[in-house]
Amino acid sequence: FNIRPIQDSDVPFLWEMLYQAIYTQAGKEPPPRDILNKPEIAGYVSGWGRKGDRGFIALNHDGQPIGAVWIRLFDEANQAYGYVDDKTPELSMAVLPGYRGRGVGDALLGRMLREARAKGYPAVSLSVDPDNPAVSLYNRHGFVEGGKRGTSLVMKTKEL
Repeated sequence: FNIRPIQDSDVPFLWEMLYQAIYTQAGKEPPPRDILNKPEIAGYVSGWGRKGDRGFIALNHDGQPIGAVWIRLFDEANQAYGYVDDKTPELSMAVLPGYRGRGVGDALLGRMLREARAKGYPAVSLSVDPDNPAVSLYNRHGFVEGGKRGTSLVMKTKEL
């Protein structure tokens, strides 16, 4: 697979990745797609391209998108689930089910963290269900638990 920066034409795929990022335990029904209309979820993609928005898309050998990772800044008045502060971008990522477990998420996350470091961010945060297998991926990349918000863990890199 290849990795490239997100382009404006990738926004529909970001919406799909946002849906895929919503963890569903094995054997359970995923939420209806209209969950993406909730403001607290839509905020991860809605209006993509604002200052501070950065991300990458993984493409398979046919050039089809298979995964994405992105960061976005939020503020006190418009917090997302993994909000820490106004200077720490929140990370979102997902890989299409058929490509999980092949190193795509690892490569995307590493690339995004290098980009965040290059842009001078002090850290990156995220929100994740504690049962999501991705928690171990985040731990390997230096994220530590920083509390809970609802049923989700808020994780943050120690430093970049």
